[in-house]
Amino acid sequence: MAAILRVTGAWVGLLSDWLDREGLEAKALRAAVERWAGEESVPVPVWRNLLEQAVALVPGQQAPELAIGSGVRPGHVGVLGYLALASSTLGEAMLAYQRYENLFYGANLAEVSVEGGEAEIRWPREGNELGQRADGVAIAALVTFLRRQLDNPPPPSGISFLGGVSSRAEAEYEQFFECPVQWDDSHVRVRFPVTYLTEPMLSRDPALRELLDRQAQALVRALPSGSAMERQLQQVLLRLLAEGEPTLARAATAMHMSPRTLQRRLAGHGLSWQQWLDRSREQLACQYLQDPGLSLSDVALLLGFSEQSAFTRAFRRWTSTSPGRFRQSVRPLRSPAC
Repeated sequence: MAAILRVTGAWVGLLSDWLDREGLEAKALRAAVERWAGEESVPVPVWRNLLEQAVALVPGQQAPELAIGSGVRPGHVGVLGYLALASSTLGEAMLAYQRYENLFYGANLAEVSVEGGEAEIRWPREGNELGQRADGVAIAALVTFLRRQLDNPPPPSGISFLGGVSSRAEAEYEQFFECPVQWDDSHVRVRFPVTYLTEPMLSRDPALRELLDRQAQALVRALPSGSAMERQLQQVLLRLLAEGEPTLARAATAMHMSPRTLQRRLAGHGLSWQQWLDRSREQLACQYLQDPGLSLSDVALLLGFSEQSAFTRAFRRWTSTSPGRFRQSVRPLRSPAC
């Protein structure tokens, strides 16, 4: 049976941010958005309805969905924002999205391919219940994210959608994406130069930088040292946790040293690998649990646990309380209390 698509409650928050930018009061829509923003799962029909209500507020605009998507921030994509930060390049970030897309839509639909000098990420028509408006929001958000990571980024090579829009809206789409846009395709597609894949993640987006800074601060509390080796180890750990493979051997390989050398460096801080891993996970958990856009299962994934129950047991061992109770005891995104 085909998976039932949904979006996250954090994604719905795109609408309230857009209403603020447009200066629209829209009390009824704001109340509906607030109602769903706290949910981990929002059915696609609900998302489509909220989006249509928003579009109806600006009848003079041809493609307001593009403006809505262009306001994307890491908080709107929850766990995917953190996974992007754990990626060294845009190619790794794209693969992370593909791997964990089901956390966002409840299904894995995206396909990534490289042919000649172009890379493409695409979503098939089958199983896509989003509709043109919602697809427009999603692709505008994706392209906006890519633009924020590069200096003077070239435009995409091409964009495709499943449906169609008015001729005036077509012009708005081509102006926004700065490339040809194809309609009534078999897939939603984004094509771009393959050189994009090797571009380093720059985190130029202030909101992404804020997430990265909070991660760094959490890891500094786990290993308080400012040397280049410690900073490299912290960044390597974030990637290994996202991949679910946080082992001493993998960390040493990523840092181009032997496991014995890495053990010796950690021993200089009076720590074994497992002690440092537990301390780092604890500090990161305290940070992640303050982010309302992350479910407990999302936090477990970000910390490299295969199951939420394993994370819960570990968190009790570290703090003598459960993740849920800790979350209730702190205000969102203030300085960690553990």
